[in-house]
Amino acid sequence: MDVQQLLSIIIIIIIIICRKKECERGAVTKCQRGLLSVGRRHERRPVCLFQPQQRVALAMRIHCKVVVIAVCFGVFLLLYFLGGNAADDPLLQEVVEEEKEAKKGGNSSRSPPEPRRDVAAKFAKKSVARAEAEPLGGRKEGRAINGGAAGVNAKSKRRGNVARPVTKRKRAEEVMHLAVVACGNRVDETLAMVKSALLFSHKRITFHIFAEDPLAPQFEEKLNQWPRSVSAKFQHRIYPITFSVGNADEWKKLFKPCAAQRLFLPVILKDVDSLLYVDTDVLFLRPMDDIWSLLKSFNGTQLAAMAPEHEVPKIGWYSRFARHPFYGVTGVNSGVMLMNLTRIRSTMFKNSMIPSGLSWEDILHPLYQKYKNHITWGDQDLLNIIFHYNPECLFIFPCQWNYRPDHCMYGSNCKGAEEEGVSILHGNRGVYHDDKQPAFKVVYDAIRDFPFEDNMFQSLFYPIQTKFLDTVNTLCGRIPQVFLKQIEKTMRKVFEDKVVRRVRPHK
Repeated sequence: MDVQQLLSIIIIIIIIICRKKECERGAVTKCQRGLLSVGRRHERRPVCLFQPQQRVALAMRIHCKVVVIAVCFGVFLLLYFLGGNAADDPLLQEVVEEEKEAKKGGNSSRSPPEPRRDVAAKFAKKSVARAEAEPLGGRKEGRAINGGAAGVNAKSKRRGNVARPVTKRKRAEEVMHLAVVACGNRVDETLAMVKSALLFSHKRITFHIFAEDPLAPQFEEKLNQWPRSVSAKFQHRIYPITFSVGNADEWKKLFKPCAAQRLFLPVILKDVDSLLYVDTDVLFLRPMDDIWSLLKSFNGTQLAAMAPEHEVPKIGWYSRFARHPFYGVTGVNSGVMLMNLTRIRSTMFKNSMIPSGLSWEDILHPLYQKYKNHITWGDQDLLNIIFHYNPECLFIFPCQWNYRPDHCMYGSNCKGAEEEGVSILHGNRGVYHDDKQPAFKVVYDAIRDFPFEDNMFQSLFYPIQTKFLDTVNTLCGRIPQVFLKQIEKTMRKVFEDKVVRRVRPHK
């Protein structure tokens, strides 16, 4: 029933009660007049004589009717103030007018009228849009919305089914960025790295693949063959090998083919804020999200993160053989490098050449020209030189985030991996493709051959666990918990997320 119809009915009831009251008063007056005429004229005619009890009853009825009128009037005012605001709301009138126009237009096309709940939904959407558009101090409703859930719920009760609580907007989904440089016969190795990142990570990933021209179509073909359920979790971009300064041939020959490309990532990827760079021979044994979260641990001056080259100075390469400056006591390894590119682009780096400092792009070529006859590990040596003069810019993460054969072939010297397991496996020295360190090769082969969407425990973890029995007599295989602890924990977590949480709502 509409508010106007209800008000009309109340007014009619009040009018009827008032008329009855007037009739009763007229009857009393006539009876009193009849008594007077009998006393004066002594005429014999029917008169209306009221006894004291009858008069009390009549007065009570009149008082009750007055109370009823007062109650009806109070109800009228209550409905007016509570329902009138919603009826007079300009947003609702605007929606109703739109509905009328829609009905007029719909009659010509014989389309069915829109349900009333859709009108309410439109009104709610308009209310939210206007509340967001107007400043908070512009109207009283703004304070209620800004005040939290209490103000929103109060408005919902006041407007009944018309207004709905304002829901918070979801934040834009965070995307992680991962870069890799592939040249020569590194396609399969790179694809295994990409697969390992996708198997365990939660957030979407954008892969920035720098590859020689003959390799680009191979990457496109292989990545497009992966199932849709996997391809929905990432996007990829393929770039040619380019060097913004200096001689491209010299940069290519600096260490391994194309390895120096990583030095130019801040210059090339100008629209990327933060980035994780990894070598092609890297495998993720836990979600990439975990190392990505280390960006939040940077202080005000840190702009990159790497792991130490070695844990023991006595057997570290830089501490024994380096002929150039390097970071800290043992230097750092650049196979896994987390970077805040925005900070790198805006920082002036101290150096031994120009006292005023140089930007990242301007320091690379002069640094190479000065130390090219003294560096052995190419781009990694240049990074060590830069952070030697700018140690406040570097964040050091533990060795389990860049676990290499050097951490086990001379005895176990990565305590973090012994306690937590390997987080990122770095198979340098070509150990994925020979039998020198079969413990590394077992993990690589299992991830490379794992079919997407298979059960991870049956098709990935159990094969690794079984084949590891053949490596226990090797230098790195004698500590299997280092390789198996973290990957088992990661797979259990994936199983819980994919299976257990999906089953619970159906119980």
